Amino acid sequence: MTSLRYPRYPRSSRHPRYRRALWPALVAALLLVPGTAAAQGPVDSAAVDSAAVDSAAAGAATPDRPSYDVALRGDADGSHWSGRQTVSFRNAARTPLRSVDVRLWGNGADGCGAPGSPSPVRVGRVAGGTPRPLTVGCTALRIDLSAPLRYGQRTSVSFDVAITVPDRVHRFGRDGAHRYLGNALPLLSVRDAQGRHLDPDVGFGESFHTLAGDFRVVLDHPDALVVPATGTTTRRAGAPGRTVSTSVARGVRDFAWAAGPFRSKTVTTPGGVRLNAYWTATTSAEGVAADLRDAVGSVDAFGKRFGHYPYGELDLVMSDTLDVFGNMEFPGLVLLWTEPEGSAVVHEIAHQWFYGVVGNDQFASPWLDESFAQYANQWYYREDTATCWDDQGEWPSDTAALTRPLAYYADGRRAEYYRVVYGRGACALHDLERVLGGPAMASVLRGYVRDHWLGVATTADFVRAAQASTAKDLGPFWTEHRIL
Repeated sequence: MTSLRYPRYPRSSRHPRYRRALWPALVAALLLVPGTAAAQGPVDSAAVDSAAVDSAAAGAATPDRPSYDVALRGDADGSHWSGRQTVSFRNAARTPLRSVDVRLWGNGADGCGAPGSPSPVRVGRVAGGTPRPLTVGCTALRIDLSAPLRYGQRTSVSFDVAITVPDRVHRFGRDGAHRYLGNALPLLSVRDAQGRHLDPDVGFGESFHTLAGDFRVVLDHPDALVVPATGTTTRRAGAPGRTVSTSVARGVRDFAWAAGPFRSKTVTTPGGVRLNAYWTATTSAEGVAADLRDAVGSVDAFGKRFGHYPYGELDLVMSDTLDVFGNMEFPGLVLLWTEPEGSAVVHEIAHQWFYGVVGNDQFASPWLDESFAQYANQWYYREDTATCWDDQGEWPSDTAALTRPLAYYADGRRAEYYRVVYGRGACALHDLERVLGGPAMASVLRGYVRDHWLGVATTADFVRAAQASTAKDLGPFWTEHRIL
């Protein structure tokens, strides 16, 4: 994410700041910022081999059912974390699995570093296989397994991890005395019928594609640091002056945490979801109250509309100085740029279902999570969307379409990404609701979530679900809305 002063996505138009100037400023700023895809470079061709494609020839996403066991020790201010990580996994493909790819997404903005300034995330002492040199801007580590893994078998690899939080306001960065560790833990990449998914970090949006798994993360940290984290967390006394926080999360695609002198409060929604609010000393009390109010309402409303919230509790991490970054969702934890009128909390909570519960390849199909989350945000606020498709004006280009991959937008079309994926994508879903009718749309969405619960969905899956709900031919609708 480039450091531009706007929220990561359009917040609800109920906020005055958005109504006045967000879109013009956003588009103008984006047009002035050069794309980062060239700097990242294309995916290393050596990283894609025929053996990997063969290993996924049956089309099954693998390695699946991952289980991460992590123990890290933090320094005095949470800027450095080091320890050991083990990940076990199963081979879901019919052919033997001979290697796995581990993504070090925390290196996406910094790449391989420079002399005296190494990459923020480093691994070493690999066990269970032999590591190859890092590729894709030092975000991809291939490990050749000690022995081929047959279909249905499990094995594990482990390695030392050293994390240095970058000095920037970012989802993986620092903000004064506060540290944010999103995308910091190494994760298993996915292989399927398309081969190995080793897409680059292009500097905006999300390139991530992971399978749901289980995490047990033990963080040993100073007592002075409050540490919100994905999952259900228990704490015990450690060495003198230190606390050991153990977080357990099941069926999640990533794990994030923060550290710093946060203030906190816990509430439980009428539907039984525990909300843990954390905020910095300078965050406005009105903003914290607004975020909590909207979070309580939306998490229960989305649970009724899409299916129950599966993670038990949800951490809201708020700061008024995240304006150079914005907001970001992780399973069970959201980072929120919070002003007196609140934040984009509803959109980020919607992501708990769209990419959290219903996964997608975010590099190949960003609309499947961002458009759906923005649609849910507007649905929750009961915004008037009757003419939103027409209000979008002309398509920004002849090649624009809702289903374009992130690579398309990274090729000099960054402003188009926000306009199409957030704006037109959400409007297309509202239009579909008008075609099908409100009850039918609710049924489609609930069934779509149920059928892909903790799995991975594609555009074709959603098109089939919508078409199955009506006798009308939706072909013209998909064509008009460029859902190809």
